[in-house]
Formats: sequence, C-alpha cells, structure tokens
Amino acid sequence: MIELSSSNAHGPLTVFAAAVLAALLCSAPARAEDVRQVLPGGQTPAQPTQLTRDKLPDESEIQRFCSNIADAARDRRYALQAEELKQLQAGIDQRMKALEDKRAEYEQWLKRREVFLARAEDSVVKIYAGMKPDAAAERLAMVNVELAAAILMKLDPRKAGVILNEMDQKAAAALTGIMASAARRVDPS
Repeated sequence: MIELSSSNAHGPLTVFAAAVLAALLCSAPARAEDVRQVLPGGQTPAQPTQLTRDKLPDESEIQRFCSNIADAARDRRYALQAEELKQLQAGIDQRMKALEDKRAEYEQWLKRREVFLARAEDSVVKIYAGMKPDAAAERLAMVNVELAAAILMKLDPRKAGVILNEMDQKAAAALTGIMASAARRVDPS
C-alpha cells in the first residue's frame, strides 16, 4: 500500500503520516453523542429534539380559518368606519357652528344698518334741508358721524352734495365712506 523509505531524514515524519492515515481510514466517524463528556455525579444530557417539518395546511384548513375570522374582521371594519364617520360628523358640526356664527354676525350688521338709517327722522332731515349749505355743513361736522351720514343720506342728493362741498375735506371723506358702505346692497365682507 504505502511504501516507507528507510532514509533517516524522512523517517519520523513518514511514520507519523502513516499512523494518521491509518487512523482516519479505520475509525468510524465520530458522532456528537460520543464526544460529550459527563462529569462524575452529573446528569446525563438530554437528547436533542429533532425538528420536524409540519405539512402545509390544506385548502379546507385555510377556508375554515378564514371563515372563523370573517366576523371579527367585519366587526373591526365596521368599528373603523363608525369612528371615521364620528370624526366627519364632528367636522361638519364645527363648520355648521361657524356658519351659524357668521349668519348671526350678518343679521347683527343688518340690524345696525336699519337702526342707522332710522336715526335720521324726517323732522331732523327737514331742518337740515331748510338750512343754508355752509351752516348745515358746520353743524353736521359737530354731530356724531353716523348721525350726520344718516341725515345726508335722507337729504336730496343735490342738497347733500352742496353741504359736503362746504365741509372740511377729511370730515366729508369720512361721511362719504360711511354713506357708501351703508348704501351697499351686497354684504361688504
């Protein structure tokens, strides 16, 4: 089988290689159980559990699983939809409240406008209509601006124009702005 040479240089190495080769060829493969050592008085090691591969579930098991969780999934879906509807309803309620607040504000503005126009009674208007334009301008400059604007709106437009012409420019501009905003039929905001 293997030829051993008798030379001194290769003698010990060759003998060692032959011994290892013989041990490898003749020995049975070592198993993990054979290698374990147990201390004196110790427990013997438990045998390792073998992993087994479970078989894949068949279609009937899958269908049975799906039918078992169908009611729970439907209930969860309904709960999520109900929560979303509650959130949407809260948003709608908030918007409706804002619209109601805006409507109340517009009604208040309309009432103020009506009160403003009603302030200038016919008798007061007739008094200012009979005055000279320079005297009426002087008196209206001393009166509350809203009342002065209301009186000027009730006067004949020519007479009101002459009175505004006799007034200070800043006072006339303020009165004109008030009269223009009160005369608007459309909401300014």
